Amino acid sequence: MPDWSYHPLKKLILNKLSPKTSREFIHKSMSTIASIPGGRNLIEFLGHMKAPQELQKEIQYSGFPSPIGLSGHLDPNLSGLNAFQVLGFGFIEIGPIVVKKPKIESEPKIENSQILFSNYHEKVPLKQVIKKLTTLNMQIPILAKIDTQVTRNEWDIIVQHLTPFVDGFIGTSEQINSFVANNAVCLEHSFYVSISTKDMNNIELNTRKLLRHPSIGGFVINAPRQTEDSYWYESGYANECLAKIVKEVKELSPEIIVITSGGVETPEEARTLVHAGADLLILTDGYVKAGPGLPKRIHERLLYEKIRPIETQNWFWSFLFGLSILIGGIIALYFAFTSVILPYDESFIGLTRTNILQVNPLILSFMSHDRMALAGTMMSGGILYIQLARHGIKNDMHWTRIAFHSAAIVGFIGIFLFIGFGYFDWLHGLFWLILLPIYHFSYKEGKKITGAPFSSHGKNDRVWQYGLYGQLLFIMLGFMILVGGIVISTIGVSKVFVSTDLSFLCMTPQMLDHISNNLIPVIAHDRAGFGSALISVGLLVLMISLWGFRKGERWIWNTLCLGALPAFIAGIGTHIYIGYTTFIHLLPVYFLVILYLLGLVLSYPFLKQK
Repeated sequence: MPDWSYHPLKKLILNKLSPKTSREFIHKSMSTIASIPGGRNLIEFLGHMKAPQELQKEIQYSGFPSPIGLSGHLDPNLSGLNAFQVLGFGFIEIGPIVVKKPKIESEPKIENSQILFSNYHEKVPLKQVIKKLTTLNMQIPILAKIDTQVTRNEWDIIVQHLTPFVDGFIGTSEQINSFVANNAVCLEHSFYVSISTKDMNNIELNTRKLLRHPSIGGFVINAPRQTEDSYWYESGYANECLAKIVKEVKELSPEIIVITSGGVETPEEARTLVHAGADLLILTDGYVKAGPGLPKRIHERLLYEKIRPIETQNWFWSFLFGLSILIGGIIALYFAFTSVILPYDESFIGLTRTNILQVNPLILSFMSHDRMALAGTMMSGGILYIQLARHGIKNDMHWTRIAFHSAAIVGFIGIFLFIGFGYFDWLHGLFWLILLPIYHFSYKEGKKITGAPFSSHGKNDRVWQYGLYGQLLFIMLGFMILVGGIVISTIGVSKVFVSTDLSFLCMTPQMLDHISNNLIPVIAHDRAGFGSALISVGLLVLMISLWGFRKGERWIWNTLCLGALPAFIAGIGTHIYIGYTTFIHLLPVYFLVILYLLGLVLSYPFLKQK
């Protein structure tokens, strides 16, 4: 559930449910998707959430794919555990863990858009933890937070049973002093001392005392809290307070591992804590407010600090591939406006252009409208490929390589749709033969493109929120173009015509067959080819919208704005040109134009602002 779907759904549905109900709905839904075959690939396709390699860390002999983790407070039932590891998190905190579930528990509540956690918050029984961890293939580290009220005997039971499954334990300073620090045996995993900002006055004494034991790995510093009746929430100055304390601790003991819990709602706040010296960050209610895309946005913000000057990659062949398709579209548009059919079309049909005009001039007009639409779609595709080459592949953006080649391969496969009715267009075949070597070299130069995206944007401001809605509209646009291409291709290789087509022609398929048995195959090949081109363009728009939206990426807005124009102008203009203006036939195109215009307006401040 990326941010562009989370925030609209949150406003429409989730905010009207209780916090626990909405939490379990989202967690179970995402975990179900992650559990089905191909589910994780779908999540990765929608969000590209995987942390970049540059942010990987090794702490206490455990590899952390990312310094960003999630608090156990947000998933006390472990219902989202399977999904979180594919949402960009580098580790997960589970707990508070108890041996037996307490009789009194209170779920969170929301007041004035603020999440309030109960002092008697939900806890996780040990049996549930073991059952969950034995059934899941966890690929990221887990830190087990032990409840503050457990006894010495319960502590030993929890640690003994969870040692094979987790990478570290979190406990209070009192628990560490009583149960770990005086134990001469060095345990297998590290223990982290959970402390609040109020307990940091004697941090020097506590630090020196605790760090004498080899099993003490470091501190988990919790954000300052404010209480309201029997509930608590994070203070508004949590980030500043945490950054100050982390800096003091690191100045005192640079080698100590410091983990912060809370105080992060924006990428900029995460950057502040990392700059102060925090080794790992645990997200709490800020994750709920900002959305599931927060880890990814933090990664991009942190990567922006690490990035070296970009080395320009080879992009000539990719550019030439897009330019060839653009030129091919222009040529196709010229023929669609002039002769419509070519000599080899006439030879296959068995009728000349003049013969067809004498039988029914609307036949050529109808064929012209399909070929104009194909030409406009090719021109749009060419512009999108060119922009991906100029601004993405050239600048080592890995996601642009995936988008470019996924759509190109689908386009090449689409040539088989041209012969669905037994008619092979030699001009199309020659065109693809010319494109094949160009694409071969484009694919080879694309293998070196491995760079991860980065961004300096660090706020959850109104411009960002509008940008999410603009992104959602463009994703809908790309998806609907893709679906439309599949539908048109299917019609092209099956029944060929829809009812409005036959009304425009004033003829039935049988009448067309009576004119020439080869007339419908030529029309079908045009229709299937147009559908195939739409599929490629739909994929390009969809992937650019899914993966390219970052503040200040002006080229993304320009690409979507310019790239759609030829297809829309040709799609609507050709119908007006031939007089085929049936409202129900053009309704899908009108709807797509509305999505396009609204998407441009809403995303303009986000993408075009430097």
